[in-house]
Amino acid sequence: MKRTLLYLVCLTFLGCEKTTKIQNVSEEGYALYNEALTYLDRGVADSAFLVFENAKNIFLEHKDSLNVANCLINMAITQKDQGDYFGAQETALEAIDYLNTDNPEHYVYLSTNYNNLGVATNALGDKDRAIDFYNLAIKFAADSALVRTYRSNLGRLYQEKKDYSRAISIYSAILQEENKGTTDFARILTNYATAMWQYQKSYNPVKDLTHALSIRKQKNDLWGQNSSYAYLSDYYEKIKPDSSLYFARKQYAIAKVINSASDQASALKRLIRLSSIDSARAYFAVYHQLTDSIQQARAAAKNQFALIRYEVEKNKADNLRLEKENAEKQSRLVRQRAITGASIFLLLIATGGGSLWYKRRKQRLELEAQHKIKETQLKISKKVHDVVANDIYRVMTEVEYKDDLDREGLLDKLEVIYNQSRDISHNVDQLPVIEVPYNEQISALLRSFATDHRRVSIAGNDAEQWADISKRVKNEVKYVLQELMVNMKKHSQAEQVVVRFEKSDRQLKIFYKDNGIGIPKVKSKGKGLTNTVSRIENLGGEIIFASEPGKGLSITANIPLI
Repeated sequence: MKRTLLYLVCLTFLGCEKTTKIQNVSEEGYALYNEALTYLDRGVADSAFLVFENAKNIFLEHKDSLNVANCLINMAITQKDQGDYFGAQETALEAIDYLNTDNPEHYVYLSTNYNNLGVATNALGDKDRAIDFYNLAIKFAADSALVRTYRSNLGRLYQEKKDYSRAISIYSAILQEENKGTTDFARILTNYATAMWQYQKSYNPVKDLTHALSIRKQKNDLWGQNSSYAYLSDYYEKIKPDSSLYFARKQYAIAKVINSASDQASALKRLIRLSSIDSARAYFAVYHQLTDSIQQARAAAKNQFALIRYEVEKNKADNLRLEKENAEKQSRLVRQRAITGASIFLLLIATGGGSLWYKRRKQRLELEAQHKIKETQLKISKKVHDVVANDIYRVMTEVEYKDDLDREGLLDKLEVIYNQSRDISHNVDQLPVIEVPYNEQISALLRSFATDHRRVSIAGNDAEQWADISKRVKNEVKYVLQELMVNMKKHSQAEQVVVRFEKSDRQLKIFYKDNGIGIPKVKSKGKGLTNTVSRIENLGGEIIFASEPGKGLSITANIPLI
């Protein structure tokens, strides 16, 4: 994979810090940080992301905000390079909270992070905000080479916006500063030539493009050669189709050498347009297969980092729970020893103050008993909600979704619920029901379908996510999720399910994916999925099913929030 400038910065400028700042903070964090860099060099993005997350948590424990930001920046770059632009944007924005804009030592981290934010934001289509991020990257960049690179990125963005005059102005200034004969000079010269040609169709960019290509060949810059061949093919497409086809073939060959799927797809599109009908068919078959692979890889990237973070947070929560349990056990042991000592002491002085001690002890025991009664009532009340109510819900689900009901089995389940409610009612007075937060309801609903052989992962389900969403939408969403999970349990044979929520631009987006058998082409959607489509459409939204037999099911639902 092509090593981006952002990684170069992290491995040079940020790497210089690790022998001083990181080592002084934590040997364990230092070791994990270097292990993550090793994974990056080997191209194992998911492992690098996981180890950076673990290193970040160690630096958080030591309150080392700079190295927390360092890890987050590397994680954001990893997400961006894997096509998870939303995740990269979220992680990079989180890193800013740990950096100080008034501290010059933080400037290299800030410039690197803002440049990565510009790349990710531009990829998501928000070019105006991406311009702001690039300008901030330039503002905090102390090294002249980095300033030129960030200005080049800004010029490229203006070129994409068709603001050619501003892009040409930026490129011209950089060419005056850049050392001639370098790969950076070749890159800027290529951008300048294409911008001039796009701005003035009478302009002939071949001389500049050929000069840049010769530099790239001399420096064995394969990524640069790939770019040069692409632009030369575009220029000649209408005036010399044979030359355009020649350069498109050259680009395709280079793209395969550097193993860039997106550049191979770009070259194939040119070859399809320029080749004969028979050759175009062959190229189209390869293009179709390649683009399918790219889409699947990008879809997987969007979920893999959410799963990694979920696992890390889950392990951290489990560790905290164990620590709390150990602390409580230790506290109970201390209390037990104190009570034993106090009892022996009271026995020794019983003759002098027995009656007074007895009276006070009796009051204390009564107070403790009252507290225990209240605790018992709260626990049993929670049990009514968690056990009886949830069991009834499961029975309702079974009645709704099963065509052939097992009456004996259903009666047995209802009898169990009845006995549970009767037993609970014998032990507690009726107490008011405490409403469970909606995000916890969603978590409980989804995780109720998890088993020893099926993992259910949830992302984006925080309380703030649902704060300003209407009760009607939330009720329908709960039913939709119930329909999807029941369908998954009945038909998919999935071992892993991911449900992710996003809210932006007054839209709620629900992403569902499993690794089950998918929906067979010969089989239409059942009643459950038909009801799901109806519920989403009644809310003014849309739902998209993407399934290939044997490769799982992906569902995207968009719901407008009015």
